[in-house]
Amino acid sequence: MPKQTYYITTAIDYPNAKPHIGHAYEKIIADVYARWHELLGNDVFFLTGVDEHGQKIEKTATAAGKRPKEFCDEMALHFQEMCKKLNICNNDFIRTTEKRHTKTALDIFQKAFDKGLIYKGTYTGLYCTGCEAYYTEKDLDNGNCTIHKRPCEKLSEENYFFKIGTFQEKIIKHIETHPGFVQPESRRNEILFRLKKEPLADLSVSRTSISWGIPLPFDKKHVLYVWFDALTNYLSGISYPTKKFQKYWPAQLQLIGKDIIWFHTVIWPAILMAAELPLPKTVFAHGFLTVNGEKMSKSLGNIIDPISVVNTYGADPLRFVLLRDVSAGEDGDFSEKALIDRNNTELADALGNLLQRTNVMVQKYFNGNIPVCGKQTDKEKQLEEAIPEISKLSELLNGYRWNQFVEHIWHYIHKCNKYINDTEPWKQSNDAERLATILYNLVEHLRIISILVYPIIPESSESIAAQIGQKRGTIKNVKFTKKTTGMVSSPKILFRKIETDKPQEPAHKPEDPFGALNLKVASVEKVEPHPNADKLYVVTLNAGNEKRTLVAGLKQYYTPEQLVGKHIIFISNLKPAQLRGVTSQGMMLAGEKNGVVKVLDASIAQPGEQVFIDGVTAHTAQITIDDFMKIKLTTKNKHVVYGEKPLKTKSGIITVDLEDNATIR
Repeated sequence: MPKQTYYITTAIDYPNAKPHIGHAYEKIIADVYARWHELLGNDVFFLTGVDEHGQKIEKTATAAGKRPKEFCDEMALHFQEMCKKLNICNNDFIRTTEKRHTKTALDIFQKAFDKGLIYKGTYTGLYCTGCEAYYTEKDLDNGNCTIHKRPCEKLSEENYFFKIGTFQEKIIKHIETHPGFVQPESRRNEILFRLKKEPLADLSVSRTSISWGIPLPFDKKHVLYVWFDALTNYLSGISYPTKKFQKYWPAQLQLIGKDIIWFHTVIWPAILMAAELPLPKTVFAHGFLTVNGEKMSKSLGNIIDPISVVNTYGADPLRFVLLRDVSAGEDGDFSEKALIDRNNTELADALGNLLQRTNVMVQKYFNGNIPVCGKQTDKEKQLEEAIPEISKLSELLNGYRWNQFVEHIWHYIHKCNKYINDTEPWKQSNDAERLATILYNLVEHLRIISILVYPIIPESSESIAAQIGQKRGTIKNVKFTKKTTGMVSSPKILFRKIETDKPQEPAHKPEDPFGALNLKVASVEKVEPHPNADKLYVVTLNAGNEKRTLVAGLKQYYTPEQLVGKHIIFISNLKPAQLRGVTSQGMMLAGEKNGVVKVLDASIAQPGEQVFIDGVTAHTAQITIDDFMKIKLTTKNKHVVYGEKPLKTKSGIITVDLEDNATIR
């Protein structure tokens, strides 16, 4: 049987500047998926690259005193080096200046032209060089691009236009009948809302005012509009229209930043439909990264070079902290303090120490030979039961919850450390069989761990396997066996503790205490009585791209029927807590005034939407209930406010049907 194929792509990056931490984040996520499917035994093809045409590149190159191609040749090397430094396992690196790409882009353009879907006309309107996109006045904020915060240029030039509106209803139908096509769900809802709001205007797909692009063969004064050019890299990178293309297309996952989701879920499907090609299975839009709580910008001088971070701390600590601390689909924060903390605790203390202690004891008591497993006790059986189920891990990745995927594996690693402490092998020297059994189990679980951590920290994965004298296996080897043999090597430090000479800044430095809160909208799916508490409910929430269970003390104020279906607000970064035997993964917010209790009303918003106040960036680091109690939320004119600022989502202001100065908890 031929292997199942898995084709994954990232966005291709503009090489107008060196790569930053956001570029690294996207590549790392994609790498996790590629390596996981490699472990599953699939035939994986992973494509990344750079988008080298367009006005922005042309202007940047000119400012640097270089020709565009010369400039791109130099900049592409930085992006390739980043991939190498991060151990990204991409199969190919596409550049849109390559002949193979030019051929594909023109071929797809010609197919649309031959069908009468492209015509020549004159465009007069607004253009953002930073986005390489045309906008209407209503798309802008006081004439400024909402992304680059700069005025758009007024242009009037002869263009070729693509009749994208021809495919509007077809795209809507595809999104509605294929719920996994646009992810996360909050982005899907955004795209559908916009598509249904008004007809799609014909799309400009060529330029005459710039020369740095792919010339049209039948009209040399025109070059391809950058998006029609760039998007076809996903086809040229797998040698469209050859057997290689037929083998891998359609892509299973196209991973992009949230700022370009419209181009990938509306324009890209229209281009594919025009060429009579199937659409990708999923387009997933991830969030942006801030640095120490602030947006990255040249003026602030806080652009993080991922190559420099790897040179200082190593690739695996950077990979781990970005995967572990940034929730899928959401904005997140990066700080060196967080990286150091994760390295020293989760990596060095938890995983590195587990390997070190095991190897030292096998060397000491068995001269490095992996001992034979004897009779197993309940402790060994419980540890075996702690091995993560592959179906559960696949479910987490298929649901785009990679941070929970990491958490699940590290929960198992912590169980292994607990097993050492509980069994105290150093006290078993008088019972050779028991000592052998304990140490065998530790080696065997390290063998399994070396496989499971491979998508997350690949360099360390290989090192773990080598140190216990094994080859790193695949998913079919993630099961306990008593047949593992060989010798462990002399102990080597897997992760060195990172020491600093000066006190570290806090991992997150919000300008305001409210920034510690990460509030989200969720819909209430199910409400059940708490099995061990008369006044509590166990509530299941749909938070857009994830499900949450929390415990709520609302039983005396609401019936289950009154809560189910409501769109509420909850604290998404509250440290999970055991409440009468049930784990609560957050806290639903409600207001109280004169004995009247009401949950906050977010009916205007969709599950998963961020709740914010103007001027404050939310963070994903976990907080405690004591942290939350320091933040005073109240009411004014039935709006929920912090100080004088109303809480809101992109859809509008959050309300609660209570008088002024109610307490929000």
